[in-house]
Amino acid sequence: MRIGGIEAGGTKFVCGYGTTDGTIEHMTSFATGNPVETCRQVIDYFTKHRVDAIGIGAFGPVDVKEQSLSYGTILDTPKTAWRQFPFLSTLKQALGIPMKLDTDVNCAALGEARFSTEAEKPASLVYITVGTGIGGGAYIEHRLIHGLLHPEMGHITVQRHPHDTYGGCCPIHHDCLEGLASGPAIEGRYHTLAQMLPEDHPAWSLHAYYLGQMTANLLLTLSPERIILGGGVMKQPAMLPLILDETDKRLHGYLQLPKPLHEIITKPSFDGLSGLMGAIALGTDALQAQGAAQ
Repeated sequence: MRIGGIEAGGTKFVCGYGTTDGTIEHMTSFATGNPVETCRQVIDYFTKHRVDAIGIGAFGPVDVKEQSLSYGTILDTPKTAWRQFPFLSTLKQALGIPMKLDTDVNCAALGEARFSTEAEKPASLVYITVGTGIGGGAYIEHRLIHGLLHPEMGHITVQRHPHDTYGGCCPIHHDCLEGLASGPAIEGRYHTLAQMLPEDHPAWSLHAYYLGQMTANLLLTLSPERIILGGGVMKQPAMLPLILDETDKRLHGYLQLPKPLHEIITKPSFDGLSGLMGAIALGTDALQAQGAAQ
């Protein structure tokens, strides 16, 4: 049985397929263009590489309610060409196989939860990506969290550092978490790309100040067994230790954690493949749901 996965990001799409145990057998990627040309590339890939079902992790905001008439439609995204585009129904109509869709970060959370080793398999985790934007997916008590819409963890309000004068890069909220701690926030503050900054640059401690607030707040609100930090900014070696220090300062001993903080807040297990693996898991669920309905 071959299951397809799509990691539909705002910058690039990753398409691939694999087996129900999360093994990826083939994958490709291409830049995210306008919806018509991008969907044509997706359809061409899965016409050439036939699969039994497809799971999709999409950039948002996106309608993730399966009972909704607009399920799988991209909503008011900053990518204006994609606004109100019926993404899921376009692919379903072209390919005619079972599909399920969720957010890209929810899929990354699902991939980490579903395919962790049995000894490490958590009932609850949160996956945060820190890159061009900041997003979060929550897998709590063995299921993905949607709620009223779906989590938008990158847009929470954080306490501004007393010496930070940067106005924030988020076009909606300016100085939300994404506005102050994403990759573009580094570029806006220091007028260079994150990967160009040395490991001892003050940017990393400033960004950890904001990201540590987020991780402390997640432990206090959702109480996940793991918080996984992925994305391009997290490739900087200095970031994770600084975030752990800031989280510890914020918690100030209040929580009696059953294990060390560095075992709770970690890097991803699958080195950039969590999202695609989670999409394959979602595709597996779509196939099982169809079988149960027949």
